[in-house]
Amino acid sequence: MSVQAGIWEFDGNPVNPESLVRLTQGVAEYGPDGETNSVIAEVGMLYRAFHTTSGSRADRQPFFSAAGNMITFDGRLDNRVELLELLGNHRSSTEASDVSIAAAAFDRWASASFAKFVGDWAMAVWIGKTRRLVLARDYIGIRPLFYHHSPIRVKWCSQLDPLALDGTRFTLCEQYIAGYLTGFPDADLTPYQEIRSVPPGGYVVIERAQRSAHTHWTFRPWAKTRYKSNEEYEEHFRNLFRQSVRRRLRADCPILAGLSGGLDSSAIVCMADEILHSEGTRVSKVDTFSFCDRDEPDEDDFRYFTKVEERRGRTGRHAELKGTGDSFPIALSYFNAVPGFGERQELKDAMSRAVLEGQYRVVLSGVGGDEFLGQAFNPRMLLSDLVLQRQFRELARSLIAWSLTTRQPWMFLLFETLFMFLPVSVRALLTPDSKLAPWIYRPFAKRHKLVSRTLGGSEGNWWWSPRTRDSYQTYLTVARQLTYFSQSTPETRYPYLDQTLVEFLISVPAAQLAQPGETRSLMRRALKNLLPPEILIRKTKSGAGRCIALTVRKHRDRLSEVLRSSVGDRLGYTEAACLRSALSTVQHGQIPLHVVQLFKAVSLEFWLRDVTARNLIA
Repeated sequence: MSVQAGIWEFDGNPVNPESLVRLTQGVAEYGPDGETNSVIAEVGMLYRAFHTTSGSRADRQPFFSAAGNMITFDGRLDNRVELLELLGNHRSSTEASDVSIAAAAFDRWASASFAKFVGDWAMAVWIGKTRRLVLARDYIGIRPLFYHHSPIRVKWCSQLDPLALDGTRFTLCEQYIAGYLTGFPDADLTPYQEIRSVPPGGYVVIERAQRSAHTHWTFRPWAKTRYKSNEEYEEHFRNLFRQSVRRRLRADCPILAGLSGGLDSSAIVCMADEILHSEGTRVSKVDTFSFCDRDEPDEDDFRYFTKVEERRGRTGRHAELKGTGDSFPIALSYFNAVPGFGERQELKDAMSRAVLEGQYRVVLSGVGGDEFLGQAFNPRMLLSDLVLQRQFRELARSLIAWSLTTRQPWMFLLFETLFMFLPVSVRALLTPDSKLAPWIYRPFAKRHKLVSRTLGGSEGNWWWSPRTRDSYQTYLTVARQLTYFSQSTPETRYPYLDQTLVEFLISVPAAQLAQPGETRSLMRRALKNLLPPEILIRKTKSGAGRCIALTVRKHRDRLSEVLRSSVGDRLGYTEAACLRSALSTVQHGQIPLHVVQLFKAVSLEFWLRDVTARNLIA
């Protein structure tokens, strides 16, 4: 992922090029292939390149379009051929770079061009003729872009850290904190009230003091895909998944794919092999990176990812984790713009070594598979569709089948299904506080309606069906998660977040995604001839319970010390006594229901102390 940044001084004073360089010095590692900038009076734009395709190496950014617009573009356009045809450009798609295509499209259609882009991208456009700045992101926000809009200037950057450290004291954004404690914050927010993120599927137009946000991609609840047979759904999925993986193999550098032995990662690797064998690309091969911690009681990844390696005929890179308790460093040794402990340190170190040794510039990730393919499928979504369609005989059959699968009384399932039809405000009133983690301060939870936020399918229009609201909630959750992923030097690509594939998956009937006793039904059926049999029938997932308990034991003295003078407690976000009690149970090996939220609350406490000590928060 390259770095793009810029400054616009509203008073008309020229931008000092050195201020642009200083803005991104701290994130230079993400753009190691050269830094270039352009200054036109009061506007300056900078680009630090990270090349993964031959086309990007031939470009110089900031790029100036035929209409005189100054543009920086970070990303990959997957529908290059279609865009060139629409533009009437007869250049070969292998000759035209992504930024030149995006610039020509913006010259032709202005902001309407964003809806025509398919791929992972973020871009900034300075329109000198009208003195406007446009910042835009792809449909789900795979590429980040942040901006700080003040009365005297606007600064923007694809990394949040430089904006947070620019010398300004910010106001803490409580709405962000509320979202963080219960899941993921809204994707247009940051912990700093004055710094915002460009919303996924949207763009922001800035005209000095005026700022307006718009959308170029919207969730379409009316879009439905209906076929007469299962085979037609399977063929459609197989074709789109193949296309998605092929799009992410466009690179002139080595590619590394994460391989856990689960359905998601295994399918990506096996499909990539099939594409390389039958079609060939500029990439000669795709290597794999796998890790396991055999000290964990539930660890069985090794058994499964080696099955994929046997199918491939070669062994990938392995990391044997030991879970000694050093995996999650509690204290922050460096500045982190957002709260969170991130990945296990030993895993990050092993991945960094693998990337360095293999000179990989692209990493394939299975993120999005669980969410959009039905790993945690809620049967109430299928049952609610049957209620709406008045298929009462099928509803009765499905209630019995799901009752046996989930080991819940069918009457209870029916009640919960009907409960989904109530407005969120009513459901929140009828939902006990126990849905919330006990350490969240209740007045804070009430002020920000956190109970409503924890309810499945709580967002979207009230007249949408429960399944439609649930699909929209899934999209929002992934978009929020992506905005604050820890950035890494290799460019991460996500086949399961391909726009065409996702739009198909949220439009198919719920019964295609899961059946009683079988999650990911569509995926398992469609890829039965691609994956090893052991992977197709796998239903387990490895955990990290032992590692978590060891981490808490190792750092118990430091945790106790910090929570005795808790900043979160003083600000009215969390209750330190409840946090200490929960950590005590973890220390003794009992992993609570809200363990993810527990570590979020602890990481928030350390982050609050850090930004307070740095004098970043007013």
